[in-house]
Amino acid sequence: MKNWLNNLQNGEPWVWFSAAALVTCVAAVSAVVCLVAFRGLTHFWPADVAEITLVGGERVIGEIVEVDDLSRASFIENGGSEEILQAGQQSVTRWLLKTGNRRIDPPDFRWVFAHEMALIEYPEDIVVIEREAWGNAYGHIVAIELNTSDPEPTVVKGTSIDSVLLSALVRLDDTRGAIRELEQGSLNRISSELEALRLELRRQELSHDGPELTAVANIAAQERVLLTAYREQEQILSGLLSSLTGTALVINTHSKQWHQDMSEVLRVQWPNRMSFPGKFRAWLGNVWRFLSDNPREANTEGGVFPAIFGTVLMVLLMSVFVAPIGIITAIYLHEYAQQGPLVRTLRIAVGNLAGVPSIVYGVFGLGFFVYVLGGNLDTLFFPEALPAPTFGTPGLIWASLTLALLTLPVVIVSTEEGLTRIPQSLREGSLALGATRAETLFRVVLPMATPAMLTGIILAVARAAGEVAPLMLVGVVKLAPQLPIDGEFPFLHLDRKFMHLGFHIYDVGFQSANIEAARPLVYATALLLITIVIGLNLSAIALRNRLERSYNTFE
Repeated sequence: MKNWLNNLQNGEPWVWFSAAALVTCVAAVSAVVCLVAFRGLTHFWPADVAEITLVGGERVIGEIVEVDDLSRASFIENGGSEEILQAGQQSVTRWLLKTGNRRIDPPDFRWVFAHEMALIEYPEDIVVIEREAWGNAYGHIVAIELNTSDPEPTVVKGTSIDSVLLSALVRLDDTRGAIRELEQGSLNRISSELEALRLELRRQELSHDGPELTAVANIAAQERVLLTAYREQEQILSGLLSSLTGTALVINTHSKQWHQDMSEVLRVQWPNRMSFPGKFRAWLGNVWRFLSDNPREANTEGGVFPAIFGTVLMVLLMSVFVAPIGIITAIYLHEYAQQGPLVRTLRIAVGNLAGVPSIVYGVFGLGFFVYVLGGNLDTLFFPEALPAPTFGTPGLIWASLTLALLTLPVVIVSTEEGLTRIPQSLREGSLALGATRAETLFRVVLPMATPAMLTGIILAVARAAGEVAPLMLVGVVKLAPQLPIDGEFPFLHLDRKFMHLGFHIYDVGFQSANIEAARPLVYATALLLITIVIGLNLSAIALRNRLERSYNTFE
C-alpha cells in the first residue's frame, strides 16, 4: 500500500492511465475507419447475382446485400405466421436482396425469408446493367433489337448477342463523349459570350451619357454571328442525341419481359462468369469512376469528383485567407502589443470564439459577407447584372471566408504558443548584434515559430474540411452545374457555388428517397473525406517536421 501511495505521488499511475486512454482512443478511431473502409470499398466489388426460386414457384434475381436474424416476436409483429415456425424456434433468418429494375418493379430492395427459399442458383448469363437513371437492372438478355424505329426491327439472338452488345456500348460511349465535349466546349463558350454581350448592352443602357449607337450596333452584329453559330452547334448536338437511340435490349426477369433502351445504358457486366482478376479489374474501374465522374440520380449514383474538387479548393482558399490574418494577429499580440488588460481581454475573446457553434458563423457569413459585402460589390461593380446577383449570393469566396473566420482562433492560439516557446535570449542576442526589430522577427523568431504556425493550419484544415452546417448557408449546393475553375477568364470563379463532401454525405444519407441504395455511398464518401483530410494533414505535418529539424536549436 505504501509503495502504491509513493507511486501515486510520483505520478506513475497517471502515466499508465494516460497511455491506456490513448491506446483506447487510437483503437476506437482505427475501428471506425476500418468499418467505414470495409463498407465503402466493398460497395464497388462486382458481387455475384443470385437467382432464388421461392416455395411458391416465383423466381427472384438480385444481389445478396445483407443477412439478418429476426426475432420470433418481431417476425409475428411484421405479419409473419406463427404456424411456419418450428417449436422452440426463436429467430428467423432473412436476406436483403437488391433486385433492381426499379422502373418496372419497385422497390429495388426486398427481404426474403430463408423458409421461403426452395433453390439458390448463380447462372452465368445473368447480366447487371448500369443505367443513367433508375439504378441497376438485373435479368437475362433474351435478344437485342436494332433499328427500333423501323416497323420491323432487326432482332439478334443466341451467341451473337455479346459481340453486338459490346460494339453498341463502344459506339454509345464515343457518342456520349462527343456530346459532352460539344456541350462543355463550343456551346458553353458561345453561351458565355452571349451573356457577356447581354451585360455589355445593359451597361450601355445604364450609362449616364446614354448608349453609343456604334457600340450597340456592334453588339447586335456579334450577337447575330454567335446565334448562328449556336444554332449550327445545336443541330450537331441534335444529330448526336438522335444517334443514341435505335438499339434496345430485351430482358427477361421471370416475372415479366421488358425492353431497355440502350441510350440509357452505361455499362453491362456478367459478374457470375467473372474470375477473381476480372472482378478486381472491374472493382478498380468502379472506384476510378466514383472518383472521376459526376453524380447522377439525385447523388445516389455516379461519382463525386465535383465534391472532391470543391472540398479541396475551398480548404486551400480558406488556408490562404486564415494563415496571414491569424499569424499577423498572433505576432502583434505577442511581439508588439503592450501587455495589459486590453490584450488579456482580446486573448479571452479569441479563446471564446473557438467555442461558438459553427452554425452561428454560417448565419454571420450569410448576413455580412453575402448580403452586405456581396450586395455592395454588385451595386458598385456589377450593376448591369442586377437584379440577378453576382457576389450577392452564396459562393466559394464567402464559404472560404466564413470558415477562415471559424478557424481563426485556432491559428492565433497555436502561433502565439509557438512564439512563447522561443527564448527571449535569442531576441536579445539578435538585437545586441545590431539587427533591427523587424530583422529579428523575420530572420530569427518567425522561422523558429513556423512549425507552430503549421500546427495551427493543420488543425484549421481538419476542422474546416468536416464542417457542413455553415456551408449550407454560404455556398454549398446539392449539385453544381459548373466547377469553380475552368478555361474561361478569370479561370477561378469565386462567385460560383460548389459541392462539398461533407454536405454530400449529409444529402445522400438523410435526404435520399432510396436509403438502402444510398447507404454504401455514404460510407464510400466518408472514407474519401477522411482520406483527403488525412492526406492534407500528413503533408502539413511532414513540412512541419522538416522545419523543426532545421530550426531545432533549443529544447
